[in-house]
Amino acid sequence: MSDGRYVRWSEDFPAPRVVEVLPDGCRDVLVVESVGGRFVALTDWDAGLRVVGLANGTRVTGYRLRPGTQVSPEVLARIEAEPARAGEIIDGDAVADRDIDEAIDALGSCSSVARAATHVGVSRRGLQRRFAAAGLPPPGFWRMLSRARRAALALPFRLPLSEVAVVCGFSDQAHLTRESIRWFGRTPAELRRSPPTLRAIAQPGLGNWTGEQISMR
Repeated sequence: MSDGRYVRWSEDFPAPRVVEVLPDGCRDVLVVESVGGRFVALTDWDAGLRVVGLANGTRVTGYRLRPGTQVSPEVLARIEAEPARAGEIIDGDAVADRDIDEAIDALGSCSSVARAATHVGVSRRGLQRRFAAAGLPPPGFWRMLSRARRAALALPFRLPLSEVAVVCGFSDQAHLTRESIRWFGRTPAELRRSPPTLRAIAQPGLGNWTGEQISMR
């Protein structure tokens, strides 16, 4: 995972549009401007497909936070007062815990929460307490989402789905299918037939954090 605390993106919606938001293990600081005014919001961690309706004339500027990075209500208030300085404010005041970063990375690569806890030198209960104290979803959330995203990112390579399931740590193809529906609202076969959805999953997030520009398209 790179050291960047956020990736900035923006999108204009000249006509009404419905947008699908896929779980990526990140929260976004959103600066939303429309005919009704401007507001700043912090998204939550999605545990499944979410559908958002946007009115015509809406412009959204987002700052996707690196997995585990947090911003306080006071930081959000400063961004609302000075939206042009949002990136600078996040760089200066967002909380990025390297121990949490290491634990999230371990959860994405280890076969169980217990193994991830051992990898970072704490007990399973200690790891759960660490995430709870930081106000983050529990370790199981990160492990299961990371596994589902890893499988989705493998789909463009045209491996048999049974092989994708084994490589990504699922017990069988049926297990992979259940988790794909749970997280993304589609079976692996449906995802494979939807390049736009796979491109959305491939944007910076849990397991593939990078620094490039992203888009809601």
